[in-house]
Amino acid sequence: MSFPRTTVAGISLPRLLIGSNWIFGWSHTGHAADVYIKEQHSSADNTLRLVNAFLQYGIDAWMAPFSSHPEAADKIRQIQEKIGKKLILIDTPIINVDDNQTARQEAKAVFKKSAGIGCTFCLIHHSSCEQLVNKNRKMIERIGDYTNMIREAGLVPGLSAHMPEIIQYSDLNCYDIETYIQIFNCIGFLMQVEVESIIKIIHEAKKPVMTIKPMAAGRITPYVGLTFNFNVLRPQDLITCGCINEHEAHEDVEISLAALERRLPDLEGRGSPGKTSIIK
Repeated sequence: MSFPRTTVAGISLPRLLIGSNWIFGWSHTGHAADVYIKEQHSSADNTLRLVNAFLQYGIDAWMAPFSSHPEAADKIRQIQEKIGKKLILIDTPIINVDDNQTARQEAKAVFKKSAGIGCTFCLIHHSSCEQLVNKNRKMIERIGDYTNMIREAGLVPGLSAHMPEIIQYSDLNCYDIETYIQIFNCIGFLMQVEVESIIKIIHEAKKPVMTIKPMAAGRITPYVGLTFNFNVLRPQDLITCGCINEHEAHEDVEISLAALERRLPDLEGRGSPGKTSIIK
């Protein structure tokens, strides 16, 4: 089965991307949950089962800050060797954006590492990108320095836009950006303005938008989060979906396909000590 795809910078991508928070230990709930995630994915084999579940649907693109975390590169290498194919890797590196030569060399080294890992896309992490935003001038200062470095490394440049103005300012100034990351979910979790404003920004974006946190880090059920996002996003936009195991991956793909096909998802009923006729 092939999940619906879109095109970003001439590259075919599935509209559902493999997320990373529930692989590398970033729960957005607390330390105990972080530890649980890391225990579940302490070996590459556990992560391999998750990736293989997505690959059954042709979902072959994975987003994470790969170059900023040493353990990620080794895990990717092991997984790609075992599946016998290259995944489309979307890197979200954290870089030093200080305005001096030393910092620029550090940033260049990060982009070079990203290329060495085998990444295709390089979207500067929001924690770095937002330091360059000048709201008064509606600019992202010196962003061209970094997009040039990304291009020189052979990568496709993009920006992580937790701050929604990043999309607006990039489009306004015609920066060399091919795609964006934007938080988007139906309860506004970690979004800087309300849902209605963010969806308008996404719809007006000149480039495809890779949305993240559709289930608000577990605060929304997959059916609600994925169904909402797929119903309001544009056909060229994507959703990044984090899962703890292969069972969640299969469920999330079925929910997503059902949303795109305007039907109910075919899912097993939830567990309950006393099921009734209304708890299927």
